[in-house]
Amino acid sequence: MLKGRLGLDAARIPHGDRHGLIWLDRGELSVADGCLRFVTAGGALASGDYRIPYQAISMILLGPGSSVTHDALRLMARHGVGLAAVGEDGVRCYTAPPLGPDRSDLARRQARVWADEAARVSIARRMYAWRLGEVLPHQDIAVLRGIEGAHVKASYKLAAGRFGVTWTGRHYDRAAPDSADLPNQAINHAATAVQAAAAIAVASVSALPQLGFIHEDSDQSFVLDIADLFRESVTLPVAFASAKEAAKGQETVDRLVRRRAGRTFRERAVIPSMIDKIKELFEMAECR
Repeated sequence: MLKGRLGLDAARIPHGDRHGLIWLDRGELSVADGCLRFVTAGGALASGDYRIPYQAISMILLGPGSSVTHDALRLMARHGVGLAAVGEDGVRCYTAPPLGPDRSDLARRQARVWADEAARVSIARRMYAWRLGEVLPHQDIAVLRGIEGAHVKASYKLAAGRFGVTWTGRHYDRAAPDSADLPNQAINHAATAVQAAAAIAVASVSALPQLGFIHEDSDQSFVLDIADLFRESVTLPVAFASAKEAAKGQETVDRLVRRRAGRTFRERAVIPSMIDKIKELFEMAECR
């Protein structure tokens, strides 16, 4: 009786990963008989009428072609189910309302270490060690940024060579982003996609996006911190592979980047990996 009332007998939607994320697109999310209901014409799921056991999920990622009712928002808010409106395969994060886990452990831990100068530097050094592959002895963030800057410059050149793309250096004009050459445009688009994935990861664990450890000024500083951890493994390969394909002139570079980024996110479980990194960063592997 309980199983039927909750709609679990009709649930056929697998979690996107072990963190309890569910991807939905091209349909309507509503409430029926006290349960979340998703009717889709077909997309991430085969066309059909699905019941979603909201008690067992952390966040719903609502993709293109979807709508959500006020009743569904009310039910999710009451039960601490997060909701984020995202692009195809998580290459954009449009909004993530403050609905999420009913625990604040990770956010409180993040705030504590951020407020302690020594602990904040320790976290930054850990992130640099992940990015550079070695633990540097330096304690000054400015020095670490300089070392990392030289490393990034070299990584651009190496990635371009690996994909057979001509590289003349990193150039970016915020006022005219399309004026850059194809490799630089591809990097811009790939960075945007990876930042969206990081925003989803940060929102899903209720971390504080404003409290970054390497980035400081942006209201998405911590999102940028996490995105940068995946620059060499995700951003640059996606960018340069797309730039090489875009040179053929058959499709625009932004479209190619979005598609390749989406495939990479799925195949390599990028967002779950980001969630794991966040938890490891604050030594809270058991926190949900």
